[in-house]
Amino acid sequence: MPTKWEQNAALAVMEKIEDKIYLFRGQRVMLDSDLAQIYEVETRVLNQAVNRNLGRFPKDFVFQLSRNEFNSLISQTVTSKTGRGGRRKLPYAFTEHGAVMLASVLNSPTAVEASITVVRAFVKMRSILALHKDLAKKIDQLAKVAVRHENDFEVVFQLLSEIMRDPKYLKRKIGFVETKRRKK
Repeated sequence: MPTKWEQNAALAVMEKIEDKIYLFRGQRVMLDSDLAQIYEVETRVLNQAVNRNLGRFPKDFVFQLSRNEFNSLISQTVTSKTGRGGRRKLPYAFTEHGAVMLASVLNSPTAVEASITVVRAFVKMRSILALHKDLAKKIDQLAKVAVRHENDFEVVFQLLSEIMRDPKYLKRKIGFVETKRRKK
């Protein structure tokens, strides 16, 4: 059983990976450079392995970002710009399945171990998003109920306001009032 320190270290790694999951074209993806770092290989080596095994990477596993998508990414992150030591080519984006397929193409113990962590990060992200969808749905339902009953609440608040302004309620003492007991 892992120690508390090992569990915390694993959670920290998972959070770092989750931070590198982006949403492009309606899919959660990781960039080639981030996966190369996780799998402990150079980005060019990772991309060469993909190019040598294109049959394992259909379009729903990997796609290359467009110039606009890449520019959007640069403005959202601290990715270095082209010409300043940055990328010369547009990055590849790997879906969860593509990230797993990379482990089999790279075929190293580090890649296999890292792919398990990457898959867990994608699964956790999926469950978090599903939870948010459920919460959003419930909030939407509550909002609809509130709109339907808005007039009812308005009437209740108006009546409460009138009651609170009534002099007979204003003079009444608050708290326990002892009544006189009758003698038997």
